Amino acid sequence: MEVILNEQNFEQEVLQSDKPVLVDFWATWCGPCRQMSPIVEELANEMQGVKIAKLNVDEAGGIAGQYNIMSIPTFLIFKNGAVVDQMVGGVAKEVLKERLSQYI
Repeated sequence: MEVILNEQNFEQEVLQSDKPVLVDFWATWCGPCRQMSPIVEELANEMQGVKIAKLNVDEAGGIAGQYNIMSIPTFLIFKNGAVVDQMVGGVAKEVLKERLSQYI
């Protein structure tokens, strides 16, 4: 299951997570984001030992700015509260899975 992030829960769900977290920075008006959404959802259902989360940049612009998100979709992988990997744009499911698996 995907975790929906906002300004209130970001620190607890991502920065304090004991598991690696893939954060999908997206927006409703972004076509490529909508194309990636089912892929991200599949990963959330298939992968164990990780947390999959989505952050709407229009609703949590402060966090997007904090991580210098310039284009979406952007995927950041956090481990122990730090960004350890970043992918921008449409990414194949296998690539996301492979990159995320390195941190489990």
